[in-house]
Amino acid sequence: MHIIQLDTVVESELALLAPCIGADLPGYRNHIYRVLTYAMHFMGGEARWRRPFAFALAYHDVGMWTHRELAYLEPSAARAEAARRDHAPDLDGALIHDLIVWHHKLTPFRGANAAAVNALRKADWVDASQGLLRKGLTRAQIAAVNAALPAHGFPDTLMRLAGDLNHGNRTGGLLRVLHKVYRV
Repeated sequence: MHIIQLDTVVESELALLAPCIGADLPGYRNHIYRVLTYAMHFMGGEARWRRPFAFALAYHDVGMWTHRELAYLEPSAARAEAARRDHAPDLDGALIHDLIVWHHKLTPFRGANAAAVNALRKADWVDASQGLLRKGLTRAQIAAVNAALPAHGFPDTLMRLAGDLNHGNRTGGLLRVLHKVYRV
C-alpha cells in the first residue's frame, strides 16, 4: 500500500479552511491522508481518482467547524461545491457531492460512481473505527498507515465536538450524529 503523506490539492484546500478548523487541523489533516491512502488502495491506485478524492476529503467533515453543526454532511458538501465552482470547476460536482454526503453510509452506495463512493466510504469507516473495521485491509497495513500518519487526537476532537455542538451533552450529540450523519 502506498501511504500518501502529501497532496497539493489537500494542502491548498486546507490552507483556505485552516482559520475555521484552528488547532484541530493536524488531526483533521492526517485523518484526510489516512482516508485518501485507503481509498486510493481500494481503487487500485488509479491516478484519476486521486484529485477528486483529495478535494472531497478536504471538505468531507468541515461543516463541524464551519457551520458548528453535527449534521455536517450537507454543509460540508455546500462548502465544497462553492470551492469547486471557484477554483476547480473541471471536477465533477455530482461526484464530489456524493463522495461527501455518502461517506458515512452504513450500506453500499448505489448510483453513479458507486465504486469510487464506496471506496471512500469504506476508507473513512476504517479510519473512523480506528481499524476495528478493516474492510479487507490487514492489521499490518492499518498499523503502517497509523504510524506514518498519527491521529494527533482526532478521535478525541470528534468526541469533544459531539459535546460542544450539543450544549455539552455528548450522549445527545452522538445520538444526533447517528440520526443525521450515518445513513443507511
